[in-house]
Amino acid sequence: MGAALRRIQLGSALSAFGLGFTVPYLYVYVAQVRDLGAGTAGVVLAVFAMAALAVLPFTGRVIDRRGPLPVLLVASVVASLGAAALGFSSQVTASVLSAAVLGAGTAVMQPALATMLVRCSDTGTRTRAFAMQFFLQNLGLGIGGLVGGQIVDTERPSSFTLLFLIEAVMFLVLGAITATVRMPRTPAVAAGVSGPGDAARGGMRVLLSHRAMVQLCVLGFVVFFACYGQFESGLAAYGTEAAGIKPSTLGIALAANTAVIVVAQFVVLRLVERRRRSRVIASVGLIWAFAWIVAGYAGLGHGSQTMATAAMISTYALFGLGESMLSPTVAPLVADLAPESMVGQYNSAFALCKQLALAVGPAAGGPMGASLHGPYIVTFVLFSLGITVLALRLGRRLTPVQDQPSLAAVPSRVVAVSMPESTSAEVPAPVAAVR
Repeated sequence: MGAALRRIQLGSALSAFGLGFTVPYLYVYVAQVRDLGAGTAGVVLAVFAMAALAVLPFTGRVIDRRGPLPVLLVASVVASLGAAALGFSSQVTASVLSAAVLGAGTAVMQPALATMLVRCSDTGTRTRAFAMQFFLQNLGLGIGGLVGGQIVDTERPSSFTLLFLIEAVMFLVLGAITATVRMPRTPAVAAGVSGPGDAARGGMRVLLSHRAMVQLCVLGFVVFFACYGQFESGLAAYGTEAAGIKPSTLGIALAANTAVIVVAQFVVLRLVERRRRSRVIASVGLIWAFAWIVAGYAGLGHGSQTMATAAMISTYALFGLGESMLSPTVAPLVADLAPESMVGQYNSAFALCKQLALAVGPAAGGPMGASLHGPYIVTFVLFSLGITVLALRLGRRLTPVQDQPSLAAVPSRVVAVSMPESTSAEVPAPVAAVR
């Protein structure tokens, strides 16, 4: 399935490239270029995020019933329409509705792409497939942001319209490329387990009965709340208010974050792919706890401005190191936990937890980062240490192969099966499958 994976990765990278054109400038576009004010810009950003919460609960079941490819094609067209409409929107209502359409389309793309990667890979190649996707998406976002920055001009609304049109085209390119992918048929579920229709009908009840998946969703929420949910809100407010860095320096810090991901991804991959996933994730919690301590020094250490600036940039870089360790562990683990007939629902449930964290994170962290500097740092040091604790607890519920996929290449007499509790009793004892 090498050719199929390459096409999926190419389409994913190009869609990220299109997003990079507009995401960094969305607030400026609505508030200043269209002169709709900061309040409207905040509403547009909120609607963009909340649209995902509205569609993700239904996305997984549609993916499992219809397949990920048709869902991705529809989502790419919807996102393209939303991006194009937003580029021409000059009124409040049009901007909000366009943002909702764009947010819904891009949200559905995530689990659809993830499920396509799962269908076109196996336990041995899945880790590298998701690491490659994360690498290419960050590279695409970074390059898109840099190129878009050379095009935008706040005095010319047409320059922003051009950005949104480029983004719309990139979504259509994603659809065109992935439409050429020959998706393999869904493999049969392991002998003794209910058929695809039965598992699909179980829906949320089956997922909630799978304790390992529930623990992974909780862990995912904490991960995204403690990191991604703070990048452009609480941590940015803390950096400018407590550490006194210039807003332009935040751009350098984000560039450092992306640079670390791009440079370190495959070096890190070679180090972690033969280690236990739960311990790798636990290590990320420790790295991020240290990153928050470094941020604490930047704002509370009473050092020079140069040292404070260097500390904040280092904080973003340390977050990037942790992200490069998570990409080959968390997303493949979701796939390995999922029954064959529920991969889409498991991916959508995890994406929903991620989106909830991204919605709650800025609301909780923004005010704290701006005014409660000490408590803010302490809170997120504790959240990062919580990642370590949750990861180690999750490791106790995983089978050896789920926790360390490299063991699949080693001959083994028996591998315990981690399945939702409602179905695990039906699995015969001597099963060699990983599910």
